Amino acid sequence: MRKADLVTAISEKTGVPKVDVLVTLETFFKEVKNTLADGENVYVRGFGSFVIKKRAKKVGRHIKQNKAIVIPEHYIPSFKPAKVFVEQVKDNVTSLPEEEKMD
Repeated sequence: MRKADLVTAISEKTGVPKVDVLVTLETFFKEVKNTLADGENVYVRGFGSFVIKKRAKKVGRHIKQNKAIVIPEHYIPSFKPAKVFVEQVKDNVTSLPEEEKMD
Protein backbone atom coordinates (compact mmCIF):
# COMPACT_ATOMS: atom_id res chain seq x y z
CA MET A 1 0.00 0.00 0.00
CA ARG A 2 1.32 3.40 -0.98
CA LYS A 3 0.53 6.77 0.55
CA ALA A 4 -2.03 7.51 -2.18
CA ASP A 5 -3.78 4.20 -1.45
CA LEU A 6 -3.81 5.02 2.26
CA VAL A 7 -5.30 8.47 1.61
CA THR A 8 -7.99 6.93 -0.60
CA ALA A 9 -8.87 4.26 1.96
CA ILE A 10 -9.13 6.75 4.82
CA SER A 11 -11.18 9.13 2.69
CA GLU A 12 -13.63 6.41 1.69
CA LYS A 13 -14.03 5.09 5.26
CA THR A 14 -14.45 8.49 6.92
CA GLY A 15 -16.13 10.55 4.21
CA VAL A 16 -13.48 13.26 4.59
CA PRO A 17 -12.24 14.71 1.27
CA LYS A 18 -8.95 13.27 0.00
CA VAL A 19 -7.24 16.66 0.11
CA ASP A 20 -8.00 17.04 3.82
CA VAL A 21 -6.82 13.51 4.55
CA LEU A 22 -3.58 14.14 2.62
CA VAL A 23 -2.92 17.39 4.49
CA THR A 24 -3.55 15.66 7.82
CA LEU A 25 -1.31 12.73 6.95
CA GLU A 26 1.51 14.99 5.72
CA THR A 27 1.22 17.07 8.90
CA PHE A 28 1.43 13.92 11.02
CA PHE A 29 4.57 12.78 9.18
CA LYS A 30 6.15 16.23 9.51
CA GLU A 31 5.42 16.38 13.25
CA VAL A 32 6.92 12.91 13.83
CA LYS A 33 10.06 13.91 11.88
CA ASN A 34 10.41 17.23 13.71
CA THR A 35 9.86 15.65 17.11
CA LEU A 36 12.47 12.95 16.45
CA ALA A 37 14.88 15.58 15.10
CA ASP A 38 14.45 17.48 18.38
CA GLY A 39 15.53 14.36 20.29
CA GLU A 40 12.11 13.28 21.58
CA ASN A 41 10.31 9.99 21.00
CA VAL A 42 6.69 9.72 19.78
CA TYR A 43 4.39 7.20 21.48
CA VAL A 44 1.04 6.21 19.93
CA ARG A 45 -0.80 3.88 22.30
CA GLY A 46 -2.00 0.71 20.59
CA PHE A 47 0.06 1.40 17.46
CA GLY A 48 3.71 1.79 18.40
CA SER A 49 6.59 4.10 19.15
CA PHE A 50 8.78 6.18 16.88
CA VAL A 51 12.08 6.23 18.75
CA ILE A 52 15.64 7.39 18.26
CA LYS A 53 18.34 4.72 18.42
CA LYS A 54 22.01 5.39 19.03
CA ARG A 55 24.51 3.66 16.74
CA ALA A 56 27.95 3.23 18.27
CA LYS A 57 31.17 4.32 16.59
CA LYS A 58 32.57 1.58 14.36
CA VAL A 59 35.14 0.87 11.70
CA GLY A 60 33.86 0.35 8.17
CA ARG A 61 35.60 -0.20 4.85
CA HIS A 62 35.62 1.95 1.71
CA ILE A 63 35.45 -0.82 -0.86
CA LYS A 64 36.74 1.09 -3.91
CA GLN A 65 39.79 2.48 -2.08
CA ASN A 66 40.20 -0.58 0.17
CA LYS A 67 40.68 1.66 3.19
CA ALA A 68 39.31 1.42 6.70
CA ILE A 69 37.16 4.38 7.69
CA VAL A 70 35.76 5.35 11.06
CA ILE A 71 32.00 5.76 11.16
CA PRO A 72 31.21 8.09 14.07
CA GLU A 73 28.42 7.41 16.53
CA HIS A 74 25.10 8.64 15.22
CA TYR A 75 21.38 8.45 15.82
CA ILE A 76 18.75 6.88 13.57
CA PRO A 77 14.94 6.86 13.68
CA SER A 78 13.24 3.55 14.37
CA PHE A 79 9.71 2.23 14.79
CA LYS A 80 8.75 -0.26 17.48
CA PRO A 81 5.23 -1.66 17.07
CA ALA A 82 2.99 -2.05 20.12
CA LYS A 83 2.25 -5.57 21.41
CA VAL A 84 -1.40 -5.24 20.37
CA PHE A 85 -0.30 -4.33 16.84
CA VAL A 86 2.15 -7.24 16.61
CA GLU A 87 -0.43 -9.72 17.87
CA GLN A 88 -3.04 -8.49 15.40
CA VAL A 89 -0.62 -8.96 12.50
CA LYS A 90 0.41 -12.41 13.74
CA ASP A 91 -3.22 -13.50 14.05
CA ASN A 92 -4.39 -12.15 10.68
CA VAL A 93 -1.47 -12.79 8.31
CA THR A 94 -1.13 -16.49 7.61
CA SER A 95 1.23 -16.32 4.62
CA LEU A 96 2.42 -13.75 2.12
CA PRO A 97 2.31 -14.19 -1.65
CA GLU A 98 5.72 -15.11 -3.14
CA GLU A 99 6.43 -11.66 -4.67
CA GLU A 100 5.93 -9.92 -1.30
CA LYS A 101 8.26 -12.31 0.55
CA MET A 102 11.19 -11.09 -1.54
CA ASP A 103 10.76 -7.41 -0.53
